[in-house]
Amino acid sequence: MVCAGAAAWLMGGQGPGARRGQLLCPGGGAVGVGPPTWERVTRAGDRLRWLHRTRGEWWSLVAGLVVALLGTSVVPLVVGALGVALVRRARRGGAARRARDGRGDAVIALCGALAGEVRAGRQPGEALLGAARESGGLGDAQAVVLAAARFGGDVPGALTDAARRPGAEGLLGLAACWKVAVDRGAGLAAGLDRLEGALRAERDQRADLRAQLAGARSTAVLLAGLPVLGLLLGTALGADPLHVVLHTGAGLGCLLVGGVLEGVGLWWALRIVRGAEAG
Repeated sequence: MVCAGAAAWLMGGQGPGARRGQLLCPGGGAVGVGPPTWERVTRAGDRLRWLHRTRGEWWSLVAGLVVALLGTSVVPLVVGALGVALVRRARRGGAARRARDGRGDAVIALCGALAGEVRAGRQPGEALLGAARESGGLGDAQAVVLAAARFGGDVPGALTDAARRPGAEGLLGLAACWKVAVDRGAGLAAGLDRLEGALRAERDQRADLRAQLAGARSTAVLLAGLPVLGLLLGTALGADPLHVVLHTGAGLGCLLVGGVLEGVGLWWALRIVRGAEAG
């Protein structure tokens, strides 16, 4: 099943040879009624890619089903079903982290665009309108902030409320710069330049820290996969480890204890990495 999915994935994009064949044979080489064979393979590849993007956690259940069929036991199927929730949580965490990083980049772009608009001679409210439309750094709160800027409302308060979203904390600095500039007549462009530099330096530092911790995270995941490699090697040597692990009392006990220790060790190692990132 894995090889079939990989073949459909690789054949999803039509190369120059396929396009040349379609030009020479308008019917696509098919005989009779129905879509050409190449189109069917392409559609299958598109469906697999869509499944991987939207419901990738269900591959855990598929893997459990395959191992259950090979080992003639229902235990791998149950483990695969439990793994669906774990994989889904990991995918959602990754999506939330990417969304947070995207909001941070948008806030940095907003500060730079707003500083440029102010230097061009526009008033702060008008400059905020143009910069927000250009960068999209306000996200879902853009309508509220722009309404406050257009009709003379509480722009710092609206920016403070928008900064409550994960990744948009830089809007607190923008609100402070706006308040100081309006109340005391300070230069807004200079404050925005310093704020943009600080946010950019913080983002680069965070990216560098993640790059340094990537090795530790990869090592933890690699060590977690070594038991699976041991089972594969045992199967290749003819020892039939699946029968021992899934159909004997000692094997089931080892599987239970090893699974618990494996999960706790992986959770602890990733917790250390996340703690270092948060620090």
